Amino acid sequence: MRIAINTIPLLSPLTGVGSYTFNIAQSLWAIDAINDYTYFYGYYSRNLHAYYNENKKIFYQMKELVKKIPMCRGIVARELVGGFVNTASPRSFDLYFEPNFIPINIKARCSVVTIFDFSVALHPEWHPKERIDYFKKYFWKNIKRADRIIVISDYIKKEGVNLGLPEEKLRTIHLGCDREVFKTYPPQDLQSIRKKYGLPPHFMLFVGSIEPRKNLVNMIRAYVSLDKGIRKDIKLVLAGFKGWQHKEIMELLKKVKSDVVYLGYLPDTELGKLYNLATLFIYPSIYEGFGLPPLEAMACGCPVVVSNAASLPEVCGDAAQYVDPHDVNSIAGGIAKGLSDETLRRSLIARGLERAKLFSWEHAAKKHLEVFEDAAENCPHP
Repeated sequence: MRIAINTIPLLSPLTGVGSYTFNIAQSLWAIDAINDYTYFYGYYSRNLHAYYNENKKIFYQMKELVKKIPMCRGIVARELVGGFVNTASPRSFDLYFEPNFIPINIKARCSVVTIFDFSVALHPEWHPKERIDYFKKYFWKNIKRADRIIVISDYIKKEGVNLGLPEEKLRTIHLGCDREVFKTYPPQDLQSIRKKYGLPPHFMLFVGSIEPRKNLVNMIRAYVSLDKGIRKDIKLVLAGFKGWQHKEIMELLKKVKSDVVYLGYLPDTELGKLYNLATLFIYPSIYEGFGLPPLEAMACGCPVVVSNAASLPEVCGDAAQYVDPHDVNSIAGGIAKGLSDETLRRSLIARGLERAKLFSWEHAAKKHLEVFEDAAENCPHP
């Protein structure tokens, strides 16, 4: 098959959809010697490349600059949805894979779309109005064109069915974990990261976007409620982009800055070592379509405390300490137990390492390929 993949998400820093797009595209290329792949960046290319390429970094900066001009925001969105460059192109494909929710106008006999979650529809309070309007205008109309829909957890599959998506089109494929990056490292390989960021000897870690659904306000309050002796010995370190509505969280961080370190965005190569250095990983998110950071932490031998909400129990299984994300005392108790109970810590580390082995990008890519073949074989279009 001639397969087109929308790789526009790779023009931005690789988190979430971008990381998924790159890892799946790269793994498909590695395992599939039969099908022919083309990548769409606003133009067609035979090469798979990502944000760290300097030319693409410049493109991203230009795109972000244009989006800051109010009259241009709609133009940028329409161009991505309509695929202006693609519309003018005579290129057509056997299958089009859209890894980012909403199909654009790539000409193909059949299509497969990935949906990460339904937070825009179910929790609009977590998203800017522009994103909500964009979703309402294009998602429900365009998703009807998909021959198969990939979801990243059974939890999201159930939400999709409840929202009216046809169950016969839905396929669950869990995300993978890059074992070349997220693994246990020798202690001597970690000191450069500790020195670069001035990290304390012991700390608990959060990795993810700084935004409301990550439940960081409750996490910080839980941390502050811990005994002063614990906070003196165990600092709180956060790594991740400043997402939407991050001001309240950042203001709270300023008030506790003596105990908290905010690192901002880190590339995966540094995150792997950061997980290794952490004493405990904490992730009390309210809503996740999958929850990749806890899995990455497990693969690095870091004990994990997560919320008992959404897809996180499905991903973490028996390899995590669970807390109620809406209860500050529950989060504080989970942290304290994860820091003080050495038997529990050893158990979480061992179970986490085994659990992480169940998730790989190669396995996910094989499952994607099965869905592509199913879509092509059962496609109603000639």
